[in-house]
Amino acid sequence: MTSTAVRPAALGRLLPDDPLLRRLVLMSLVNTVGDGLFVTVSVLFFTRSVGLTPGRVALGLTVAGICGVLAGVPMGRLADRVGSKRLLLVVGPLEAVAVLGYAFVHSFAAFVALACAATVLERGAVAVRSALIARALPAEGQVRARALLRSVMNAGLVVGSGGAALALQADAYAGYVTMMVLDAASFLGVTALLAGLPVPAGPGRAAGAAGGPVKRRTALRDGRYLLVTGLHAVLELQLAVLTVGLPLWIVLGTDAPPGVVSAVNVANCLLVVLFQVRASRGVTDVASAASACARGALLLAGACLVYAAAQSGPAALAAGVILAGALVHSLGELLTSAGGWTLSLELADPRAHGEYQGVFMSGQAAAHVIGPLVITVTAVDHGGAGWVVLAGLFALAGLALPAAVRGPGRAG
Repeated sequence: MTSTAVRPAALGRLLPDDPLLRRLVLMSLVNTVGDGLFVTVSVLFFTRSVGLTPGRVALGLTVAGICGVLAGVPMGRLADRVGSKRLLLVVGPLEAVAVLGYAFVHSFAAFVALACAATVLERGAVAVRSALIARALPAEGQVRARALLRSVMNAGLVVGSGGAALALQADAYAGYVTMMVLDAASFLGVTALLAGLPVPAGPGRAAGAAGGPVKRRTALRDGRYLLVTGLHAVLELQLAVLTVGLPLWIVLGTDAPPGVVSAVNVANCLLVVLFQVRASRGVTDVASAASACARGALLLAGACLVYAAAQSGPAALAAGVILAGALVHSLGELLTSAGGWTLSLELADPRAHGEYQGVFMSGQAAAHVIGPLVITVTAVDHGGAGWVVLAGLFALAGLALPAAVRGPGRAG
């Protein structure tokens, strides 16, 4: 009797039937559990065990984030040259070494240098993994597969964050280092799973009928792709709204209890885990993807206006308004994510998936780096008026995408 035959029904629903996608799901789960362990304890480790001030930690992570933005394109080009799988088999162990290196950091300079190296590897690996998925999976199943992987990713982060609670409770150097060792082990586990992953040597299953003597395009000279990347990066500012703007707004701008911050995070994670695959249905081509992004952007804009309304009213009402806004926000996030995957793949040259995914992921990384500043100078500093500005920014970017995808690309 095979393991599939005896697998419990619940587990069977979680793991896809396609053995290749099943392995990708397991890789994503292992990777994100490790990420959840490390991210949850990292800031406290740097401040309480290493002895860095919060300001220096923030500065170091900002510098590292900028380095990460610059990593996507060269790593993507290298993946196109040597192969995504081959490159990831090297990058995974290097990420493990980088994480373990934090245990030996005792100065600000060493922290910045190691954080930059680790972030370059991490952001580069994101782009290369995206290119690997594009080459490994059939084009018609790309969006649903990526939706499933994103659901698993959020579930893994929740599990990892929960596991790290023990280290946070102990608040000891040994506990923090244990989390880093486990995170390093997750990189090695992902590498082991990757070694058995069958990936086509050429443009891959995603290229379909795109073969033939067509001149290969260059992402950095593809005007349409760069415009779409920039507009979608604006929509990625939603992450900073959720992680920076909203917590500060709840505490500083409303009478809602601080516990609402945790409730918003839990609700967002659960909605992504449960509904990301469903939200990807109907997103099958460039036109439907741009439409999904536009609808998602309007939802994000609406969420900003709801958040602004929470500044007036008693605590219970403010909490309810914030949670309602978070629900609308999460729905917008689901749609913009599904649309973004399709745009990043369908508008790319299948012969250069690494470079194109590197450009698109660098756009997202840039949004994550500047996002806290943008959200702070709008919603946090200017309250309701700032939320209105953010709403307009999301709406304009989203509504511009359907026109942008119809613009001409440029051959490179």
